[in-house]
Amino acid sequence: MIEFIEGSVAEMSPTHIVINVNGIGYFAHISLNAYERLQGKNALKLLTHVSIKEDSHTLYGFYDHTERTIFRLLIGVSGIGTATARIILSSLTHNEIIGAIMNGNVPLLKSIKGIGPKAAQRMILELKDKMAKLGGNISPIGRATNSNINEALEALQALGFARSSAEKALIRTSKDLGESATTENLIKNSLKLL
Repeated sequence: MIEFIEGSVAEMSPTHIVINVNGIGYFAHISLNAYERLQGKNALKLLTHVSIKEDSHTLYGFYDHTERTIFRLLIGVSGIGTATARIILSSLTHNEIIGAIMNGNVPLLKSIKGIGPKAAQRMILELKDKMAKLGGNISPIGRATNSNINEALEALQALGFARSSAEKALIRTSKDLGESATTENLIKNSLKLL
């Protein structure tokens, strides 16, 4: 199939990009994270995935191999299509997706539009080992701190922050503080990010 497209950017929005390759415009759907990484570039090489259905051939674009690999792993899970996989890639960073699946973080995965509890559990069950290989240097949050994280999450929600925003901040904070993080430290540092 088409491995990548290299050319100049003709058009770009948070949902798609058009790349001009010798006078032919290739339309590719992209994630919000890809959009942020590709912004400001006039010429680029976009990794691709082609989805072929009876009535359409759809091109998806990715800024690196990790993003494309995660996308392909996600669409391999029963009940997760290309649109949902793109929403997942737009909602969380690579490390957040890998960490959520490796740690079995169902609440974080459920916070993504289109992902219910069953889909979240299916993702964890089917992808945990594959994400561990992909993540390599991404260490799961220790079991000892899960209760601290849950307490901090409840506190942030009580303060009026949306669950998904609070969880993202807590993931970043817990990585910075390590396994010895207290609930109080998690809350204080997360508030700086919110």
